Amino acid sequence: MIRTRGLTKDFVVSRTETVHAVRGISLDVEPGELVAVLGPNGAGKTTTLRMLTTLIPPTAGTAEVAGHDVVAHPDRVRSAIGYVGQGGAAGASQRVRDEVMTQGEIDGLDRRTARRRADELLEVLDLADQAGRKVESLSGGQRRRLDVAMGLVHTPPLLILDEPSTGLDPHNRANLWDHILRMRTASREPMTIVLTTHYLDEADTFAERVVVVDHGQVIADDTADALKAELAGDRVALRVAPGDAGKLATLAERAPGTRSVAIDGDRVEVRTADGPGATPGLLRAADAAGLAVTRVDVTRPTLDDVFLSLTGRSLRETAVATAPDLSDDEPAGTPTAPATSTRKEVLA
Repeated sequence: MIRTRGLTKDFVVSRTETVHAVRGISLDVEPGELVAVLGPNGAGKTTTLRMLTTLIPPTAGTAEVAGHDVVAHPDRVRSAIGYVGQGGAAGASQRVRDEVMTQGEIDGLDRRTARRRADELLEVLDLADQAGRKVESLSGGQRRRLDVAMGLVHTPPLLILDEPSTGLDPHNRANLWDHILRMRTASREPMTIVLTTHYLDEADTFAERVVVVDHGQVIADDTADALKAELAGDRVALRVAPGDAGKLATLAERAPGTRSVAIDGDRVEVRTADGPGATPGLLRAADAAGLAVTRVDVTRPTLDDVFLSLTGRSLRETAVATAPDLSDDEPAGTPTAPATSTRKEVLA
């Protein structure tokens, strides 16, 4: 569904300054996949999506979306995608059903089909009761669901979501994802979804693949479980009597699968590929050596641990969980398209 090779984007800020936002990204997304793209602000995530949706041209490299080159055939790409950007897609003074219908007509649907699809989506997304209300009267969660409806009105095979739940409370986030996942599997062919998010739990729970981007490059690409097992590992923390920590650390270093051992007072932290599997062996070794373990804690890694392992930084610390006014990896002054879905941007 998506194929990029060496995709690059530079922004010339002045005669002496060029921002290298995307530095040669090569990526494949197969039909039906749900892929999450993670990275701090400035990593190049949004700029990559804007190239894939034909909103900005690449400086170098190639990209095909749904089999169409984004530079040679942008109109074909736009007809094959739904795009929900960081900004709201609907006009504040417009009515909910009218906005979805208008988007459908822009996407090539006749008026009757556009109305039918609008009513279907508003029902599925729990917006039927708000169909006649103005957009400005909706809650934040309702507005984001409306954005999704506008992105899906023409039944695209590929949905691109840029920070879809940023700013929503946990209840509305869960509600939005429930709707997206139900619609994804409702069609005969599962919809392909590519999203960026700062919420690591979303990527961990919903994505079938996680792509980590930093400084405009892909630095990891695998399932969440594989990345956590390979790059972060489980942590087994054992507490012993004062003075025994060094002895236990020596035993832990010899245990199969141990990656690292750290001592903090009476606490020995063992990093290993399989924490639950390694714990019985560690306890047996301690018992055989006459060491009394008073407490054991096994912690599974998070995607933030993966990012920390890859970059030495915490993604939680570098990410800003509010939507920026501009694309988060494009310099100030970069021309931006109106905050609407892709087809509306093109017409504008």
